[in-house]
Amino acid sequence: MGVSIRELMEEREYEILSPYASHSRESRGRRTEEEPCDIRTCYQRDRDRILHSKSFRRLKNKTQVFLEPEGDHYRTRLTHTLEVSQIARTIAKALYLNEDLTEAIALGHDLGHTPYGHSGEAALDMILREAGLGRFRHNEQSVRIVEFLEKDGKGLNLTRETVDGILNHGTANRPETLEGRVVRLSDKIAYINHDIDDAIRAGVLTEEDLPREYTDILGHSVKNRLNKLVHDVITESSGKSDIFQSDAVSEAMFGLRSFMHRAVYRSTRVKAEEEKAQKMLRQLYHYYEARPERLPSSALRFLEQGEKKEIVICDYISGMTDQFAVREYQELFIPKGWSE
Repeated sequence: MGVSIRELMEEREYEILSPYASHSRESRGRRTEEEPCDIRTCYQRDRDRILHSKSFRRLKNKTQVFLEPEGDHYRTRLTHTLEVSQIARTIAKALYLNEDLTEAIALGHDLGHTPYGHSGEAALDMILREAGLGRFRHNEQSVRIVEFLEKDGKGLNLTRETVDGILNHGTANRPETLEGRVVRLSDKIAYINHDIDDAIRAGVLTEEDLPREYTDILGHSVKNRLNKLVHDVITESSGKSDIFQSDAVSEAMFGLRSFMHRAVYRSTRVKAEEEKAQKMLRQLYHYYEARPERLPSSALRFLEQGEKKEIVICDYISGMTDQFAVREYQELFIPKGWSE
């Protein structure tokens, strides 16, 4: 029997990729062993499984920062994910890292986000803490989705490298692979810049409001800042065993991040909508807590398997899109004549 396309591609990785890259043939494997594909490498299969998952499709109707966007051009979790993937793939390609693993991690990193972004995450986190059941963290929920919730409890059975990158994409964590570290940094590069773009579009701030001490270093437009940040990572990391930024660029980027927290994320307009969203999700939770039998069959299946009621309800709510959460709330709490 001849050599498969996958095996040829695995061999080619050794010829092309950096010695610091994650080579498909050296993957630590999956939780459940599978027969390899004859065409795709293990990381390509991860990417495809995430791309075809229901959780990925739902990202298109989960908002990013502005919970009442007027217009079609504001970011959603899906467009954010695609922007992270594009930035991360650009950096990975330039550094001769494994682009397929990078893309898989990027596409999967936000699958666990709730409706209404971080405000929904905060609501479910408070619910679980009050129940004495730990914390709700979207990165951990993303892992729960790919390892357990997708495919009716079977999960996607991704490689350990992809799961590690998804779990550790936050600021406080450190992925094992350079590909995971590229995604971790690309996530910050993407959301800082596109949140600025959305905030300007929403009239919350103007380009001139951004602190000059940071924009003089990074640039005076979203395009220029993205260009500067991507070039800096590639230049600082080329040929090295880790992912770096220069001190000046890193300080300017995190300075802009702190400014956005003060000027946008905690602004009266954003916080007012967040409070409404949190109240709605908490009411949905308490409704199903008192009437778990009214959960859909897809959720009841996990209850029958012995999962805690509180966790199952949070799983169900966290998987909702913004629009579905509103429809569910209207159906359960608003008299039909009032919503017409």
